Amino acid sequence: MERLYLDNAATSFPKPAAVMEAVQRYAAELGASAGRGGYAEAVETGRLIHECRRRINRLVHGERPEHVIFCLNCTDALNLAIKGMIDPDRKGHAICVQMDHNSILRPLAALRERGWITTTCVPVDPATQQVDPEAVRHAIRPDTRLIALTHASNVTGVVQPIRAIGRIARECGVTFIVDAAQSAGHVPIDVREDCIDLLAAPGHKGLLGPLGTGFLYIRPGIEKKLRTLREGGTGSASELDVQPQFLPDKYEPGSHNAIGIVGLSEGVRWTLERTVEELAQHERTLISAFLDAVADVEGLTCFGPPSVFSRVGVMSVRIDGMEPHELAAVLESHHGILTRAGLHCAPLAHQAIGTLAGGGTTRLSFGPFVTPEQVRYAAEALSQIAAGREQLAKPLGQQTT
Repeated sequence: MERLYLDNAATSFPKPAAVMEAVQRYAAELGASAGRGGYAEAVETGRLIHECRRRINRLVHGERPEHVIFCLNCTDALNLAIKGMIDPDRKGHAICVQMDHNSILRPLAALRERGWITTTCVPVDPATQQVDPEAVRHAIRPDTRLIALTHASNVTGVVQPIRAIGRIARECGVTFIVDAAQSAGHVPIDVREDCIDLLAAPGHKGLLGPLGTGFLYIRPGIEKKLRTLREGGTGSASELDVQPQFLPDKYEPGSHNAIGIVGLSEGVRWTLERTVEELAQHERTLISAFLDAVADVEGLTCFGPPSVFSRVGVMSVRIDGMEPHELAAVLESHHGILTRAGLHCAPLAHQAIGTLAGGGTTRLSFGPFVTPEQVRYAAEALSQIAAGREQLAKPLGQQTT
């Protein structure tokens, strides 16, 4: 049976061919650590890493490539952003939103447990799952240090109004942190127009790079306030026993994941060449095809906003009488469709849509190589399951469109 990968919100697959070629070239021809030698292979590795910074900076409309800090993943980047902005000697307040991922909620909870901060979680509209920017404004206090927000939900795909919230944060002098795990590479992001101070994103999802990659973009000037969480060798200013204060070295101790970063660079190049706008239009086509195909399926609920312009291609569903993991198992065993079931590391988001107590949802998530035919195939599989007809699926090429 043909396998259909619809778990791109966890990590994108497949990757562009150029990503794998870059990884293989590094492994076969370079293999060096940037900044750790003056020989040609180390210099070339450093050049490739800087090229990746330059491409990411262009993608997010940043000001300076050296303000792109490489991290292990988006969670690592968010830990640096959130914890680095909190001074343990100066108690403060932080704001998050009900649709946020645990990559925001858990670092805030850890700081709260240490007594360093208090927090306010702003609820979302139950119908749209969007937060009202004015509700965020009303949550700001004199001691508010940061607002942390998941741009696009990994549960329902809903996209939050970050530009309006960013402008409120900038007006009030509050640091604005955006989690772009499900939006980078899917929808346009402009850190300057959106008034984003710290943008965290994974390299392995919408940017199509390898696992183990991610970045934090730091708006110029914020590095003066952002504490380091790790210190160590950088290959620069080695005579000092303290961390260099210039970027990117200040936040990048140790050797880079060079093999991952050169792959990520090609994923970003692929995205830039096709443009995020074009990729977003393709994703809207997939969303529309899916929503149209499941609209009249009795017993099936698809969560999230109905407008293709208010969401990314993350579709959470439930079928009456079936547990999410049971549905995922049937989709794989009878139809070859790979999904993710459960709470998706976002319990408050499931609380917002009423699926927390029931164990969450089954999530299908699209990528740039998914086709409308494949989306309709998945919708037909869900229709068959909802009707109690879990027969083996026809091969994709035999599906009607």
